[in-house]
Amino acid sequence: MQLEHDLVFGGPAPRRQSIPVDVRWGENVVTVGGGAPVRVQSMTNTDTVDAIGTAIQVKELAQAGSEMVRITVNTPEAAAEVPAIREQLDRMGVDVPLVGDFHYNGHILLNQFPDCAAALSKYRINPGNVGYGAKRDTQYSQMIEAACRYDKPVRIGVNWGSLDQDLLARMMDENAQRPTPWDAKRVMYEALISSAVGSAERAVALGLPANRIILSCKVSDVQDLVAVYTELGRRCDYALHLGLTEAGMGSKGIVASTAALAVLLQRGIGDTIRVSLTPEPGGARTGEVVVAQEILQTMGLRSFTPMVIACPGCGRTTSTVFQELASKIQDYLRAQMPLWRDTYPGVEDMDVAVMGCIVNGPGESKHANIGISLPGSGESPAAPVFIDGEKVKTLRGDRIAEEFQQIVSDYVARRYGRAA
Repeated sequence: MQLEHDLVFGGPAPRRQSIPVDVRWGENVVTVGGGAPVRVQSMTNTDTVDAIGTAIQVKELAQAGSEMVRITVNTPEAAAEVPAIREQLDRMGVDVPLVGDFHYNGHILLNQFPDCAAALSKYRINPGNVGYGAKRDTQYSQMIEAACRYDKPVRIGVNWGSLDQDLLARMMDENAQRPTPWDAKRVMYEALISSAVGSAERAVALGLPANRIILSCKVSDVQDLVAVYTELGRRCDYALHLGLTEAGMGSKGIVASTAALAVLLQRGIGDTIRVSLTPEPGGARTGEVVVAQEILQTMGLRSFTPMVIACPGCGRTTSTVFQELASKIQDYLRAQMPLWRDTYPGVEDMDVAVMGCIVNGPGESKHANIGISLPGSGESPAAPVFIDGEKVKTLRGDRIAEEFQQIVSDYVARRYGRAA
């Protein structure tokens, strides 16, 4: 009976109900929460003082599909350049909202550089390092008051690497008085959640509306993240930003982020995500955007770019032709998407199959919108092409890759063009 239930009712749980937050620049309004699509965001790794270099990377991230881009605002020099970055983006026709990442001195920068405060679309505040001792409440209040003054939403982002140590110490003392004390990890969970929710409540008391608040509680362990956000989602109805902090590099970072975010998204938890990958040396920063999009798309939550279905290869597929073709087609589709989004609405839902032999090749190709089954070892040097389930032609020779790419281009124009 359980199997039958899963087959009938499979899919993510209903989205957790959260308060919608509008993050805007100009005419571009990105709504987070409240049933809006799960948003993708990213962060630059340029020196913000380099306004041109930062604007270029923001543009690259936005073109890759990042719906908000965060920049570091850590010094007076960086704060002074934020308006120039925004101006440069506007000249390039890039209306992606900019998020200012503040730590330690945000209260000073937001008040001493009003043009910076106005040019940003959202502020990120870490309640663990806004100030210490008697200064904490004053400096936190100054940042919230700036958000109120400029009508900016705020992400209150708690991180276990910079958790409020006074709060943690107090909670450890309280825990020691329990008849049955919690273990240290549970206390840490409670401190993270209490810091986030308590900071949000204080912001509301200072005049910041609940629909201007997004919360996050980031940790670097998959099971910890799932536990913390599951409880955080139960205790409040603020929009939630998901992310595994310091996820790592390469496959480790991708796998860890996917494992954590997929569980939470499947439970209906999360309104916006960031995949915090460490780029490979010389690697593009846009990689984290691609991974975030692919997490959402493979889970069926959103569509961003046509999906390429390709077999892994085996002893039947000693030729690398299908691997090279699959790679070329995938790169081509992603490169075209900035142009196709408006011209060919719906193309992001297209499936393309590039298969390496006759075992599953024809079947997978028929199930895709468009597919090709390349010859495997010992098979006839012929590659049947299928469009919408029907075989339309067979390609042969040395130009199969070029001919198939042209077939894909023609299909996109015919199937998704506005005239269609």
